[in-house]
Amino acid sequence: MIAPGSRPLQVKFILPALKEASDRQWRPIKYSLFPPLGLATLAAYLTQDDHAVIVDEHVEPLRLDDAPELVIIQVYITNAYRAYRIADHYRSLGAFVCLGGLHVTSLPEEAAVHADAIFLGPGEQTFPSFLKDFRAGRPARIYTSTTGRTLDRLPPIRRDLIRRASYLVPNSIVVTRGCPQHCDFCYKDAFFQGGRGFYTQRVDDALMEIERLPGRHLYFLDDHLLGDRRFSEALFEGMQGTRRVFQGAATVDSILRGDLIERAAKAGLRSIFVGFETLTPGNLRRSNKRQNLGRDYKAVADRLHSLGIMINGSFVFGMDDDGEDVFRRTVDWAVEQGITTATFHIQTPYPGTQLYARMVRDGRMLTRDWNRFDTRQVVFQPCCLTPEALKRGYDWAYGEFYRWGSIAKASMHHGTLKHQAKHFFYASGWKKFEAVWDLLIRTRQLAWATPLLEGVLSRVTGRQQQPGKQSQSRLLPVIQPGAIELEEKALP
Repeated sequence: MIAPGSRPLQVKFILPALKEASDRQWRPIKYSLFPPLGLATLAAYLTQDDHAVIVDEHVEPLRLDDAPELVIIQVYITNAYRAYRIADHYRSLGAFVCLGGLHVTSLPEEAAVHADAIFLGPGEQTFPSFLKDFRAGRPARIYTSTTGRTLDRLPPIRRDLIRRASYLVPNSIVVTRGCPQHCDFCYKDAFFQGGRGFYTQRVDDALMEIERLPGRHLYFLDDHLLGDRRFSEALFEGMQGTRRVFQGAATVDSILRGDLIERAAKAGLRSIFVGFETLTPGNLRRSNKRQNLGRDYKAVADRLHSLGIMINGSFVFGMDDDGEDVFRRTVDWAVEQGITTATFHIQTPYPGTQLYARMVRDGRMLTRDWNRFDTRQVVFQPCCLTPEALKRGYDWAYGEFYRWGSIAKASMHHGTLKHQAKHFFYASGWKKFEAVWDLLIRTRQLAWATPLLEGVLSRVTGRQQQPGKQSQSRLLPVIQPGAIELEEKALP
């Protein structure tokens, strides 16, 4: 069905549930954190006369008895099969169905079988072009984002289509696209191929979007909030005095370089996701994560702690230099450094990445069942571990890091009682009270937790350390680019 002329459109945006959301180990709170901003961004390009709805299947049931004329579905790797079934259903009813997202960009030929049109790469350039063609009655089959990528003067995100009460962090925001780094295992790096790989909004537009958000708490979902120094400096300067508290993500090298992290803390940064990934230089070199080489991980932790910033550390198991002892050594290091929360992953070669190409070339892929590509299951043949040992060690690492004893021990790393209490309550609250989170979600009371989250994120000051100066006392050596292999290898 193609709408003629300028007649108002009936549009349905859908985020299908990830496969892991139906597993026994599903944690409802993990999938009730952030609203689907990508779909709300696309909805902003519709006219005022168009009627649009956004359905996030993680927080509400998906009705299939309606008859929208245009259906837009966001596809990740572990919801791909679900997305295809939904797409096939609506196409059978006569709707025009579009698919986009990371998985579609990685495997366009697979996705195209289930769609009338597909979007490859970021949607800010492709979706407006599609809408123009669709209203004119001549939509193309493929829309590809390459040249002309920009975030200048984007229309305001359609937050009115988001059910705020269904999310713990409705005030999520994205002010950049992509990442300046190019790690071989990064799914999103493949998404931005063919054009600019990292670009930002205008600072005044970002600040206007922030001003629209109620309350104090923000979560920047950007892959690298500190990736453009000039932009970040101006953003943090504009946020000073607003009494915001916020969370975000950054790389090891950006935290150690200059004073940008101090500026972020002054603006309200209270928690940061850091991609440590591995403590072994050979793994870093092989995965092209060279920005971590030569960096003192302990200095990263010390600097953040001195600013009262909690650390959500990311670690990957199953890289080629990982043996049986990687799990114990990684968890011990994270606990000893006072890492607040940890996200552990089993290395997963996503289609479209250099890692996947290498694994296919070497005959090491074990499956193409996309439902298993959730970083919790082993889908390739590890080099120095059996698949069973890798899975067993991954499960052990989560259990060990989040034991009551480990949480208490990590919290004692901090220099003040307030910082210790903040660490303890944040880590235990995230992992130890599933029944409470489930009750809040079922009764639509997640908003009740927002003031509590803001309180936990209130400013504290840890042990002071001269900014930028690396600690002289280390559990581990600095990870040097040419060093021999060491003994050591967001939001969880």
